[in-house]
Amino acid sequence: MARIVTGPLTRAVVVEDPHADLDGLLLAGGFTSVVRLPAAPPQDELIAALVDNRAQVLFKRSRVPVTRAVIEAAPDLVSIQLCCIGDDSIDKEACAEHGVLVFNDPISNGRSVVELALGHLVGLSRRLYETYDDTNDRIWEKNNRERYEVRGKVLGIVGLGNIGRATARLAEQFGMRVLFHDSREVAQEIGSEMGWSSQPTIEAVFRNSDFVSLHMSAVDSQGASNAGCITRDILFSLGADRPENSPRLFLNLSRGFLHDPQDLLDAVAAGRVRRAAVDVYPVEPRKNGPGWDNPYADEPRIATTPHIGAATQEAQPRIARRVSATTLAFSQHGSIRDCVFSPRTKIDVADGHRDGRAVLVVVHATTRGTKKALDDAIYEAGSDNLRSTHRDFSRWDVAVDVSLLDRPLSDAGLKRILERTRELTGEQDAVRLVRQISA
Repeated sequence: MARIVTGPLTRAVVVEDPHADLDGLLLAGGFTSVVRLPAAPPQDELIAALVDNRAQVLFKRSRVPVTRAVIEAAPDLVSIQLCCIGDDSIDKEACAEHGVLVFNDPISNGRSVVELALGHLVGLSRRLYETYDDTNDRIWEKNNRERYEVRGKVLGIVGLGNIGRATARLAEQFGMRVLFHDSREVAQEIGSEMGWSSQPTIEAVFRNSDFVSLHMSAVDSQGASNAGCITRDILFSLGADRPENSPRLFLNLSRGFLHDPQDLLDAVAAGRVRRAAVDVYPVEPRKNGPGWDNPYADEPRIATTPHIGAATQEAQPRIARRVSATTLAFSQHGSIRDCVFSPRTKIDVADGHRDGRAVLVVVHATTRGTKKALDDAIYEAGSDNLRSTHRDFSRWDVAVDVSLLDRPLSDAGLKRILERTRELTGEQDAVRLVRQISA
């Protein structure tokens, strides 16, 4: 059922312990209620908190799932702000159907993840982790067996997004040569301009690299899941076209479901992957403490960490600042950035325009006639549309219109948007959300 929301957003629920600075930034920006729950609440507690607090925004990281049941039970929810990059913990189809916009932070944790990746490259190349265990067991083993310099080696990057590019740039400072695979044309152009060699397939990256680091999203450029895309054969092909003495190191700091843990264990046991580091897993616990089943626990050649790529003293406050700024801009001005329905799209009709007196944000289906119905309703209300932008997010069958008006619409005018859309399209739920923010 379509919702009409007027004024800035003021009520938030926060889970999974993003940095405490977030609360103060939201309160300073006009929020009147910011409720924190214990780290990772079960679904019934999350729903109760959203309903009891009439939360308009949910802030979360990557562990707590937001299912269709959560979306349908929270009628006041307008947006979900992820304090991380990955959005696979959210039912985005349900969000689109209910007009809930989902935002992430593709920027702030990048440096922390990149430094962890480069740290692993050096640590694995020198067998530091195993040597640390040996010396603690009072074993003195000084030799050069399977210890390598990274300079002059080939690093393969799978996924040339922000983190993949930053990893490649830093690797070049170590004297490494970079190969990459990314199906997106823009990424291919950027990589080529940087002087890196684009490979036609993921397997080509593995075969031609001494080191491979995964920096992939949950889905590919066509919207298909990347689950299982790093197959057993691909893992076994690492360094196949490199000299026999290639380090053959593998890093996954990206997504736990990209490969089967047993396939990686088998590749290491067979010597096709000499060493590996993993920070993400197909199944991750909801809270800290004992009892986690580490699939690599008995293999000392695979270094494991508990999804700490972004867990630094520097990254978490940066994330708090960015996600609060994203939310406050959407709350106060209807500005949209980092929306996972259309990454890298920025919508801001009010910036630099002094004549506007209201911003109107409408989330609706891509049904033919919906845009005309919105324009008709604005015209009938006697308001002038000074500037507007329309974006179709076709994969999700949802669109967003943001308009700058010379005067706010009345309550009757806002309801007329719903009525006119139903008249013109014949669909009761063509419009999912109407938000008006008056200057």
